[in-house]
Amino acid sequence: MIENNIVVQNLKKTYGDFCLNNINMKVPRGCIIGFIGENGAGKTTTIKSILGLVEKESGEIEIFGKKLKESSREEREKIGVVFDENHIPENLNALECGKVMGKIYQNWEKNLYRDYLERFSLPLKKEIKEYSRGMKMKLNIAIALSHKTKVLILDEATSGLDPIVREEVLDLFQEFIQEEEHSILMSSHITSDLEKIADYIIYIHKGQIQFCMQKDELLYNYGILKCSKEEFIKIDKKNVIGSRENAYGVEALVIKNNELDKYMIDKVTLENLMLFYGKGER
Repeated sequence: MIENNIVVQNLKKTYGDFCLNNINMKVPRGCIIGFIGENGAGKTTTIKSILGLVEKESGEIEIFGKKLKESSREEREKIGVVFDENHIPENLNALECGKVMGKIYQNWEKNLYRDYLERFSLPLKKEIKEYSRGMKMKLNIAIALSHKTKVLILDEATSGLDPIVREEVLDLFQEFIQEEEHSILMSSHITSDLEKIADYIIYIHKGQIQFCMQKDELLYNYGILKCSKEEFIKIDKKNVIGSRENAYGVEALVIKNNELDKYMIDKVTLENLMLFYGKGER
């Protein structure tokens, strides 16, 4: 039995002066992977490469233990996708949309789709152009989960949603992952969402993976050090990932150890990690 639903090895893709370089990542069964990075870091290009929507220059992508190009239509249909933009014809209503999807997907689950529409309280006969952003996103998620889906890939799917809708959607993702064969790869700028539900975090910066770690280990082992400039000079920099000066002294992202126990160290967030890895003075 395969351990990883998706494996990416040495992926490379160049657009002008941007290069997605030597990307290696795995999406294990039974896990939620949080995929973070600033705009233009390469998240969407990586996702589109996994889906075969852009042609890679080199490297290998496997889904469900097979090379992407050798996978069957049935296997590719086991991946449900939600982008931050709505790609559904907006003159349709939810019921008409379900009929269209039934002709597109071999394994369309009509009753499951209707269950999601009911759960999300989506109007069945209102045209999609009259939906709010949150309603459109919930419709996209309902579609993505209704064709015998084993892997859910989300690219900024919770952006722009109000807190109540986001909580509802996150609960659904956690339910989906209870099935041990399922996986989620979730790209999001709302790092607090990933702190709630992700098992692993992958951080990409300027087209390169900076780290892939268990979320709990990441948040436990790193911290935000606050000290004076004079104190910072004396600290061994091997434990410093990035730093910045402010009116009160220095803030630094550090790997916690006994040497630093005498200083004030705050809990780290994924947003802190992105900030200091991406912009801190190393």
